[in-house]
This record gives sequence, C-alpha cells and structure tokens, in this order.
Amino acid sequence: MKPATVWRTIGIALAALLAASVSAQSDTVRLNKLIDLIEQDEPAFGLLSFDYSLTNARAMANSGLDFILIDMEHAPFDVERLRAFLLGMTNKRSILEKGNLQPDVVPFVRIPAAGGADEIIAQAKQVLDVGTYGIMFPAIHNREQAELAVRATRYPQVNGVDDYEPEGLRGRNPSNAAWYWGVRDYHARADVWPHDPQGELLAIMFVESPEAVANIEEIISVPGVGGIFIGPSDLSTSMGYTSPAAPEVEAAIQEVLAACLEHDVPCAITTNARTVQQRIEQGFRFVTVGVDSGLSAGASSALRLGREAAGQN
Repeated sequence: MKPATVWRTIGIALAALLAASVSAQSDTVRLNKLIDLIEQDEPAFGLLSFDYSLTNARAMANSGLDFILIDMEHAPFDVERLRAFLLGMTNKRSILEKGNLQPDVVPFVRIPAAGGADEIIAQAKQVLDVGTYGIMFPAIHNREQAELAVRATRYPQVNGVDDYEPEGLRGRNPSNAAWYWGVRDYHARADVWPHDPQGELLAIMFVESPEAVANIEEIISVPGVGGIFIGPSDLSTSMGYTSPAAPEVEAAIQEVLAACLEHDVPCAITTNARTVQQRIEQGFRFVTVGVDSGLSAGASSALRLGREAAGQN
C-alpha cells in the first residue's frame, strides 16, 4: 500500500473513532448547559443580546458565559439571521476537545409574542426548528398564558405516556434542529424540562407585571414551566414607578423569588456588577450580567463577580 494511502486510511479511521467517541459521550452528557448547571445546583450566567450577527456569534461562543438570550422581542424577528447566528456559535474545536456536543454557551430566544395564540405558536415553532435550546416568553400574566407557552414548545406526545399533558402544539419538522444539535434522536430529546426529566428544552416565563406577581403560584404550577425570569424594568414601569430600585418593586421581586424557591423552580433576573453577587446569594439560579450588543467591560466585571459569589472562580 502506498504511504499516501496508508495515511489516508489512518486519518479516516481516526475521524471515525472521534465521531464515535463524541456520539457516545453525547448520549450521556446534557446538551442544554443551563439545565445541566441547574441540575448540579450551580448558578448560570448569561447575556441579553440584541446583536445576532455572525461577528457577535463568534464573540459570544468564546465569551466564558453559560448562556445567551437573543432578544427578538426588541430586535427584528429574523429567523434566517438567527439560523446563521446559531451556526456561527458552533465551536468545532471545543467539541473536539470536550468530546461531546454540549455548547459552551447555550442559546435561547426571547420571542415577540405580541399577538394571539396562533402567532405565539408560529414564532415558537420557527425559532425551535432552527435549533435554539429554549424560549423565553415575555409578558406572561397568568396560568393560561403559561400553559400556552409550554404547549407551543412541546411536540404532541405518544398516547398513553404519563406526561402527555399539557398537549404539545409544535408541528413536527425537526431536520434543521437535529442537524444543528448533532443528534439523531432530536424528537425524543426536544421536550420541556423538568416535566420530562430527559428533556433538553426550557420554556421560561417572563414575569413583568403586578398581575403576574399576583398569579405567580398558578404560573409556576403549570407542568413544563422550566423557570421564571423577572424583568425589573418592565415590572417597575407596569407598577407605575420610574426605577426598578423602588422598594415596592423590590418587594414584588422578592415575592416571586420566594414562591420559586419554595417550589424549587429556577428563578432568573437581570443584574450588573453592583447587584450580581447579592442576587446569587438571594437564591437566583441564573442571571444575565449585561444588556448590550456584546460582552462589555461592565458585563465582564459582573460575570467575574457573579462567579466569585458562586464559588466558581
């Protein structure tokens, strides 16, 4: 056999071994890093970003964050741009070094969800079908809205299973998402955690109004709600205050947090370098450390302080 042929054969064999190793590890390793950290009782740190360009995708993939929340509520709802952004975040070198398919920075999307049920279902289906690992639904005020959000995130389940309800509404065409995740069993994995303990999707509800605060017990009782995200700015505005620092707003935040802690529902909030350590100590399970088009100096400082508070430095 010629030397070139020998080396080609060795290369093919090594590639096959690597692929088999990655596939085997990915069967046992969580794909959704945020779920993984929550299950390990570790705080998670992310960024709210309005910039889902290819340039920012690479920056976010190497940022040291745990998750990114791509804001398509306040930025254009452009699914093709989102698809390119997700592909741009794919770090093949990291996959090779880790030997599994879990993203270093897991992407989520906040959808506009400004219309009725049909619009919410359509928006959810489109962002899930390109591979995002979960959706953050804005302006959830009551149980009915939370249940619709969960149903929009789920596929219809097989008859007779224990977790059939809430009945899924997501149409089945997972080819793009399966390719992005790198798995063959996407349909089985793409269910809502913790309702499905093996699920890799998170349906997270934004609490931003006095009505939502009053209904928090009902909202978190919906099977399939994966977490609560408190939006202090919108909450303060809806309560009639000009600043989230108002004592009445903080009291509402603590009321929501207390309910989540009592029922073991992960609770999140926006933070900065001044507040991140306090919020972690209060019991928030995941937080954003900045709101901008990238990892600014302030967000980097908040990330460092948050990890110190969590004992992750």
